[in-house]
Amino acid sequence: MFSISPVQAMNFEGRSIYIKRDDLLHADFGGNKARKFYHFLHHDYSHVTQIVASGSAQANSLYSLSVLAKQQGWKFDYYVSHISEFLLQHPQGNYAAAIQNGANIIDVRHLTDAKNLEGMHLDDAMQHIVSSDPSYADKKQLLFIPEGGRCEYAETGIAQLASEIIQWAQDQQKKQLKIFLPSGTGTTAAYLNKQIIQQQAKLLLMDVIAIEVLTCSTVGGDEYLRQQFSQLVDEVCFPNIINDGHKYHFGKLSRRCFDMWNTVCQSGIEFELLYDPVGFLVLQHYLNSNTVSATDILYIHQGGVLGNKTMLPRYQRKFLHTV
Repeated sequence: MFSISPVQAMNFEGRSIYIKRDDLLHADFGGNKARKFYHFLHHDYSHVTQIVASGSAQANSLYSLSVLAKQQGWKFDYYVSHISEFLLQHPQGNYAAAIQNGANIIDVRHLTDAKNLEGMHLDDAMQHIVSSDPSYADKKQLLFIPEGGRCEYAETGIAQLASEIIQWAQDQQKKQLKIFLPSGTGTTAAYLNKQIIQQQAKLLLMDVIAIEVLTCSTVGGDEYLRQQFSQLVDEVCFPNIINDGHKYHFGKLSRRCFDMWNTVCQSGIEFELLYDPVGFLVLQHYLNSNTVSATDILYIHQGGVLGNKTMLPRYQRKFLHTV
């Protein structure tokens, strides 16, 4: 379904780095969600009639799953911890697009069982609801997708990403390559590093091209990210987590992030406003602190720009007097 995403050079901090344009994979399945949900498009799920998933009301996964459900003719229930009044009154971005595709977005705070769900992780709350709600009686017809698509199925598409990168590195006659991507749940980074290791070993390339996967945490810090990795891969496959000494709070508006986003978007490539600004701030620090050639950096653009429709107005409202 997807062609190989292109790689293009981009000026960053006066140096040329490479961008893997996974945002261009598909209009509806761009970025890491195209990789994570690739499995469901290429395997037999004829027994499934409904997707049940969880996450935030503006998550990229919400929109991509709504497209998947619409294409397959499945019902789609999506559980969220809250929906802001502003978004309810002014539907936009991933939220509005998902509703248009038929997604049933459920705020767990408004359920009759809400008190029993307090304090639960959203995925656990979803599982509790499904186990007790008689409308979900036939579990065989349900496809469960954890928050952010963090599940073993994601590895299928990420293996293809690893293969594309290895082939590109060979074509470019790279001796070393540092792949960088910011992480939320860490699913893409963890499976990508695992697949890079395994595929290089299979192709006998370990001593030919030195490939390292670097990532940074945008949610919860480095230790949280290591905990997420541990649920997916063995420790030997953990990517290298780097940081710039700053603690970033997911979704919190930051002038540093907004300035970096404006800077990188001047390249002519639109990046998204949640993960990419943190990614480029950390990459900036890394390049300034290490003797590494910028041309050996491959930044993975993981898509998600539809979310800018809600994030950008928030930034403009907050910094209107200075932007």
